[in-house]
Amino acid sequence: MHEPLLTVVGNVAGPPRQRTTPAGVSVADFRIAATPRQKDKAAGTWADGETIWFGVTAWRALAEHCAASLKKGDRVIVTGRLTTRSWEAENGERRSGLEVEASSVGLDLSRGSASYVRSATLVVNEDPAVLSGQVDAITGELLREELDPLDEHDGEHEDAAAA
Repeated sequence: MHEPLLTVVGNVAGPPRQRTTPAGVSVADFRIAATPRQKDKAAGTWADGETIWFGVTAWRALAEHCAASLKKGDRVIVTGRLTTRSWEAENGERRSGLEVEASSVGLDLSRGSASYVRSATLVVNEDPAVLSGQVDAITGELLREELDPLDEHDGEHEDAAAA
């Protein structure tokens, strides 16, 4: 995949709308507004430029994180693939807009602070002697626990101890 990526900084226009596709894949959509500011050097004042609206689509875990984390007014940085979408408005007029299929979404920390919570990553391992399945809540590191090898033999260890 050698597609060019675009990064857009803007404000979330409304809460993300999350849904699940018929195939069970989570998807979230939201809009962001990017308004450039320009300084009039002669007057020494700042003025807003024309606002550009972007639709943002996030898939899978990113969709779930966006839905849980973002709210209207949040300043975000979105990186992804730029696409255009066309649709027919209620009045029958044909319209089009810019959309970003997000690969990354983050809060703009130049405007405030945030707290990050890493989600647990599912690790598939068929050897029960290797992993306990627990994740360190602070580091996100998978905790390893060596199990007693006698515990694997359907209770033989317990039967021997009872006798």
